[in-house]
Amino acid sequence: MKTNGTYSLTLRLALVFALLAFASLAGLGAALYNELEAQLIRRDDIQLASRVDQLRTFLNDSNTLELIKNKPALFQNMLGNREALLTIGAPGQPPLLVVNPGNLATPSVPAVPIGHPMALSDVKHLPNINGVPFSAVAATIDSGELGNLQVLTGRLMTERTAMLATYRLSVYGLATLAAAVLALIGCLLVYRGLLPLRRLARHAHGIGVGNLGERLDSHGTPRELKPMIDAFNAMLDRLAKGFAQLSQVSTDMAHELRTPINNLLGETQVALQQNRSVEAYQQLLASNVEELERLARMLDNMLFLARTDPASAMSQRQELDAADEMQRIADYFEGLAADAGICIEARGSGVIWAEPMLLRRALANLCANAIKYGAADSTVQVEATAEADGSHLRVRNHGPTIPAEHLSRLFERFYRVDQSRQRSAQSNGLGLSIVATIMQLHQGRYSASSADGETCFELFFPARQTP
Repeated sequence: MKTNGTYSLTLRLALVFALLAFASLAGLGAALYNELEAQLIRRDDIQLASRVDQLRTFLNDSNTLELIKNKPALFQNMLGNREALLTIGAPGQPPLLVVNPGNLATPSVPAVPIGHPMALSDVKHLPNINGVPFSAVAATIDSGELGNLQVLTGRLMTERTAMLATYRLSVYGLATLAAAVLALIGCLLVYRGLLPLRRLARHAHGIGVGNLGERLDSHGTPRELKPMIDAFNAMLDRLAKGFAQLSQVSTDMAHELRTPINNLLGETQVALQQNRSVEAYQQLLASNVEELERLARMLDNMLFLARTDPASAMSQRQELDAADEMQRIADYFEGLAADAGICIEARGSGVIWAEPMLLRRALANLCANAIKYGAADSTVQVEATAEADGSHLRVRNHGPTIPAEHLSRLFERFYRVDQSRQRSAQSNGLGLSIVATIMQLHQGRYSASSADGETCFELFFPARQTP
């Protein structure tokens, strides 16, 4: 389940699930094991302390020496275990009785004084012997004629060790088995849970250039996948919009470049069919220069429309003084307007929240359009007014009234009200479409109105939003 150097999500989740299950079960087993071990140790300590207490009572009430000599098997039977140890004797002297079937080393354990009640704390846990715990306890008795004697008993906890080892092995074995089973179940559950994701992947794989309008269906999918589906659909929207934009640019360029190229080709072919005067060639070259200039402007404008980056435009906006920007445009077009017999008036107030170069290009396109179609001895007015929600920019000129049916299409690419200007080297039908694109980047509005010989183009730039 490894692809291109990376493990599958199903395998990773199954392994994590198995590890968590093993750790949880092993931890629970370890806790139960420790509790069981503590209870068994307590049980063994109680048995050992009880045995010594019984021996102390028994020997205090009997003839100790007689019992030791005549009934040694009685003490062996009292131990009840071949791995037990019992010694009776005076401290520092050889013991009177030794019961040690397992040949265990006799430990040195402090004895409980006479009359002191036996407690679990009196049992001493000595170092293990061959890995098996060894416990011992000693007590002092009054034997009468023999004086004070010390009874020592100890025991190897082999049974307890074996029981705990079996339990420990069972815990880890069951934890491993449970982890394996849970890993398999987790793998199946993850595989089944990822079915909606695989369906989405197959659906996304089928989306191409021919069906960019198709979108992933979020119906019936888990809630966790809906943000991914929404993001993917939004990406498809952007791709479809960009592809449509590029397709439109390609179509428009193919359509619009055909006329000037055909003009250049036809005039040049006619000129080459026979010898002509220098003046005729100069006239031909001048005509070709006009067509080439038109082509250059068209390509520049269409490249601008195709590669304008919204994120860059939004990030470079700044507050611009409206009066300064209006006056800047008026000063720039003053010479061109004077040549056409037109006067420019500029006024403005407030600030404009916009990207400087894009704002000036939009205003320049509107002013160039107003001067081009304005009546002689008229005035072009460029003004900006500020309101709470943003700034309104207006460019007015006096000239022929534009019919109402054309107003809504003025901002379309290559659209012209007067088709006779189609071959004009001064127009390529992209100026107002560039203005529309700039306003869309600024999330603003644009409109045009024309009545009684006055045409007004209005732009609205939204105010800066306070974070």
